[in-house]
Amino acid sequence: MRQAKSATERGFIPRDRERLSCAMRRAKDVRWYRRLQAVRLVAGGMPVRGAGDITGTKPCSIYGWVRRYLRSHDPKSLRDLPRSGRPRAAKGITGALIARELERKPMRLGYNATGWTVSLLARHLRAKYGKSFSDPTLRRRMREMGLRWKRPRYVYSTKDPNRAQKKGALYGA
Repeated sequence: MRQAKSATERGFIPRDRERLSCAMRRAKDVRWYRRLQAVRLVAGGMPVRGAGDITGTKPCSIYGWVRRYLRSHDPKSLRDLPRSGRPRAAKGITGALIARELERKPMRLGYNATGWTVSLLARHLRAKYGKSFSDPTLRRRMREMGLRWKRPRYVYSTKDPNRAQKKGALYGA
């Protein structure tokens, strides 16, 4: 049976535990804290499997974190690296284009609606510009533009001349 390596055999120096503890106190990100905790446990002499049981991570991940830390002996090396993320859907559909299309009346464009809904506007933009995107994507873009959807408020164009009579004593009689 193979004997587990000690912390010094792995390459840890006495100051490493103090560095990792200090970084754990400053850590605000849970993922970074968990990595620091696992590496600190291994630096303290605990076997990798035991550190994995305490932190709830797989030993193969901890081996990688220990290797990454030992290259520089810097706790910041255990932080998440920046990632590019998913590319934007329909890059050509800009805020200016959405605002321009919102100015147009849907009835004049042949739709059987007096106002835009997100799904109707998305369908119109997909047909006109040939871009593929979902209704939630358009809703998110409109929210980024500061737009909010509200129900249309209907306003009488002229006052009803008989309104006072209809309302009776409750209306300024």
